[in-house]
Amino acid sequence: MDTLLEPFGYAFFRNGIAVATLAGALCGLVGVYVVLRGMSYIGHGLSHAIFGGAVASYALGLSFYVGAGLWGLVSAVLILLIARRRSIGADAAIGVVTTASFAVGVVIISVIGSFTRNFESVLFGNVLGVDTGDVLIVAAVTVAAGAAVFLRYRQLLFTTFDPEVADVSGVSTARMDILLALLLTALITVCMSVLGVTLIAAMLVIPPVIGRLLTDSFHKMLWISVGVGTFCGFVGVYLSYYLNWASGPAVVLTAAVLFVVAYAVSSVRRRSLPEAALDAHVG
Repeated sequence: MDTLLEPFGYAFFRNGIAVATLAGALCGLVGVYVVLRGMSYIGHGLSHAIFGGAVASYALGLSFYVGAGLWGLVSAVLILLIARRRSIGADAAIGVVTTASFAVGVVIISVIGSFTRNFESVLFGNVLGVDTGDVLIVAAVTVAAGAAVFLRYRQLLFTTFDPEVADVSGVSTARMDILLALLLTALITVCMSVLGVTLIAAMLVIPPVIGRLLTDSFHKMLWISVGVGTFCGFVGVYLSYYLNWASGPAVVLTAAVLFVVAYAVSSVRRRSLPEAALDAHVG
């Protein structure tokens, strides 16, 4: 038992696993709307855009969270504005804005020649640099995101499944788009230290997909996604301590294993349903 509890004796591990658990729940919550809207690529794109903001904030001597958050928000708004032009698709808008932003970050690093937040940690995540302040910030964003989804549950649901009818019915899809962009920007900014730029998109997608494989109910899918994200964040960081892996890959690989299990379970269920229906018909 002492061996199993050994990592919790270190403050950095307690902070890291707390942040990862909260980040997993946050990704699971927001990821449901991202996946159902077919916006999986925007999570990947925004994470790269915010990387540019993180580097720029360091170069200008600004707070990491403030600089990266503002940069990400501007990028998200630009994507939404460009995508609204019928001649330019959302995927093209994401590609232009986010790759340009990422390139700006790389250029700034090459010019200033230093970057206090380890480059690999930003790309792939690392719990070693997480402190109590980071835990509080991630907790605050998680609570705020939960409150936003609770208060705008029907509007977000309506906009997700039938945006045209939602507009006609008086629901402002533009406001819901901006709300989702805000949630995504905040999520990616605060989760960067644990998951890293390159892996945040995976945690935005895998938990919701697992939920979708296991249920057809949106309400259940939401809870399954949050639960899976929470579990992966906790278990992934816990395993990373013993395996000596970076936290981000460990969390994502844990989610990938759960996806394989969920896919197998859903496949068995699909095969058993026609057989059950046939037996009932024959009977």
